[in-house]
Amino acid sequence: MSTPVCHTTDEEYTMPCAEALLGGTLALMMGLTQAQCGPHRERMAHKIVANLAALAESPQLSDGFRQLLHSLRTRWLAQHEGAAQSGAQAGNPLLHRAPAALQ
Repeated sequence: MSTPVCHTTDEEYTMPCAEALLGGTLALMMGLTQAQCGPHRERMAHKIVANLAALAESPQLSDGFRQLLHSLRTRWLAQHEGAAQSGAQAGNPLLHRAPAALQ
């Protein structure tokens, strides 16, 4: 079984898609801690949840790691929904929509 590889023309390296998605998700998590803009935070949180869901289904990762990612996604989703509800209660309604589809 060959490992799918993500190729880009502007990068110096290639890596398996699961590793690229994991790296991007970790970068989003770091960015979320620094983002100040509510709508940007909302979009980043949605993308993190969507990425974790995609990673949890990746056949490139071990069963144990996929279980960890599924649990992490559940926690991120609960945290995100709690933040959206508290924002709405504070008079600052946040967009609440399904995570964006991964391509």
